Amino acid sequence: MNNKKLPFLLILIFGFTFIIFYKSLEDSSIYTPDTNLEKEIPVFNAKNFFSKENINSSNIFKLDKIYLLNIWSSWCVPCRQEHPLLMNLNLHNKVNIIGMNYKDDLKNANNFLKELGNPYNEIFLDLDGTIAIEWGAYGVPESFLIHNNKIIKKYIGPLNDKLIDEIKLLVK
Repeated sequence: MNNKKLPFLLILIFGFTFIIFYKSLEDSSIYTPDTNLEKEIPVFNAKNFFSKENINSSNIFKLDKIYLLNIWSSWCVPCRQEHPLLMNLNLHNKVNIIGMNYKDDLKNANNFLKELGNPYNEIFLDLDGTIAIEWGAYGVPESFLIHNNKIIKKYIGPLNDKLIDEIKLLVK
């Protein structure tokens, strides 16, 4: 009698487990970061990429100007893929592109810019990644559209043609 109940019990346990996992796949409460923000940019001190002088973020970001802060590294393959788009966006005079070089070797970062060009109006260093954490970045590349010292929009991952067009529309 017990031998007949065992297969039924195993099927019941398997079915119950399957239903739980299946329902969890449909759960829409999985966290996705908010990309439409209206929060103040963090105030920080960093070193200038080229001069190595200390700079304060309040000297970089001015009111009534639109900025795109792009977090990048020379070792980041998607950063290399989005770089031509940043070079093109740099021709659009309404956006000041600021670079944050993230956990990078300075020699490699310089070679990256020499090879692909420099779309950035200013670049600062984030050698240990703490500034990127203050911004709420998850990795590289990430970009933040900023106006009046507020983050208007956050772009997680590499920029593409569609996102560049969106940025151009937002800054008009």
